[in-house]
Amino acid sequence: MKILFAGPTLPDAQALIGTDIVLRPPAVQGDILRATQDGATVIGLVDGHFEQVAPVWHKEILFALSQGVGVYGAASMGALRAAECAAFGMIGIGRIYRQYVAGELDDDADVALLHGPAELGYLPLTLPLVNVVATLEDLRARQQIDAASAAQLRMAAAEIFYKHRCWPTIVARAKLPEGTDHKRIEALLAGGAINQKRLDALELLDTICSAPDRRGAPPEGWAFNSTSLWKRLLNQLVASS
Repeated sequence: MKILFAGPTLPDAQALIGTDIVLRPPAVQGDILRATQDGATVIGLVDGHFEQVAPVWHKEILFALSQGVGVYGAASMGALRAAECAAFGMIGIGRIYRQYVAGELDDDADVALLHGPAELGYLPLTLPLVNVVATLEDLRARQQIDAASAAQLRMAAAEIFYKHRCWPTIVARAKLPEGTDHKRIEALLAGGAINQKRLDALELLDTICSAPDRRGAPPEGWAFNSTSLWKRLLNQLVASS
């Protein structure tokens, strides 16, 4: 069984995966463990909750890997955890993952955004920094914005709390040349927006679709160690089942 944890990054995931993959909502602590115990052979982690609930725990990812489950991450929480667990066999996919590994990104909040509930299709209300960066780099490459302005816009975006980040706020905060037409810049940014998180999530989806639907051999070079905190999580999972 292949399981995908996705939400705001890929709101149309159900229509894209058909019946070959089980879709579950953004993961929280215990969900990767639960998926492993449910018989998952492949787990794709894209989205996860983190602010009001405990986020996906690295330990449960290690447990899944120790059981031969293929664990893939991209785009959002998945990119973060893949960068942190790559040495143990978790497979990271996409540009955002590579940026975290390379140290070009180092803040968890760089992939965060404010969005509506699942019932409203996870309607995005703010912009994740990774999408802002991808948009600016694309516009710069196509010479639709100059290097100095792109740098100022990126700096302004990075300074804005993720729950407040949007194109008008970014443009208003950036130290652009005197006389700059802010409305024109806003329109340029919005019209040329690159949704890098979605692009990376689609790449992950293609990867897990083609991955073998079976568990592999246990990893070599390390062994999973059960701790008291881990046993507590197991007990909580059993109690909630």
